[in-house]
Amino acid sequence: MTDIVRVEGLVKRYGQTLALDHLDLAVARGEIFGLLGPNGCGKTTAINCILQLLTYDRGTIELFGEPMAPSRHDLKRRIGVVPQQVAVLDELTVRENVDAFCALYVPARAERRRLVDEALDFVGLTEHADKRPRRLSGGLARRLNIACGIAHRPELLFLDEPTVAVDPQSRSAILDGICRLRDEGATVVYTSHYMEEVEQICGRVMIMDAGRAIAQGTCDELKRLIDAGEKIVAQTGPLAPETLARLEALPCVNRASYADGELRVDCAPAAHALVDVLEELRAAGVSCGRVWSEPPTLNDVFLELCGRELRD
Repeated sequence: MTDIVRVEGLVKRYGQTLALDHLDLAVARGEIFGLLGPNGCGKTTAINCILQLLTYDRGTIELFGEPMAPSRHDLKRRIGVVPQQVAVLDELTVRENVDAFCALYVPARAERRRLVDEALDFVGLTEHADKRPRRLSGGLARRLNIACGIAHRPELLFLDEPTVAVDPQSRSAILDGICRLRDEGATVVYTSHYMEEVEQICGRVMIMDAGRAIAQGTCDELKRLIDAGEKIVAQTGPLAPETLARLEALPCVNRASYADGELRVDCAPAAHALVDVLEELRAAGVSCGRVWSEPPTLNDVFLELCGRELRD
């Protein structure tokens, strides 16, 4: 596939702080690309450099196969941005907001009217078109934010945590809409701290930390980077310390813990981890109630690569 975004050797400094450390990034046409990382890792700085909202010290940026520059308004017209904070005008109605943002790219009023109608229908806001934004719920306001960013039919769309603080129904509607945009030909760069969303919709993922790309690939490829297999949870009676020690001595087990009648076993990648754990419990005379196994998640990968320490 053709790369619609290509960044090579991007360096950005704020004084003595190195915000981007020779970052390389490639996004293929027609994919949803997840850009992940802890707070302060450089995601927003990278996006702002790509959009030419920030200057940078070194590196090259190409969009649609052409060099990107602050003066490339022809390229900027092909881009849509949906910021994390809802950025609409309370003085205007829902329809007027979408029309105002669309007018930045589409001067023809008749064409703009059609595009605005399509955007409102796409996000399910047609029946709310004459309301002011302050009368919308949090989920509807998020969908208005998206409508403002997509009304001009961008080929490349940057979405910065579009599902923050919305209910499950609104989140589902937003994610379904993003997938429809991809199916209709858009390329999406998606940032989120909700790892399950990224697993659901992103074809490839990059994890950043300290201004660098520390891992990238499909979700399955990233999971294979870490020494983590399934997580086994079993409801049991009291466990003797020596039983827990024997479980942790199994080759397939990374760690085991017991609290409040629940045994949790984190396994290394292995073909028969569940069988081995249950056999050890049976040999110790431990009876189990409910037992279940969970595969490793993107969240496990993120914590393994970026650490569990709190960030500012």
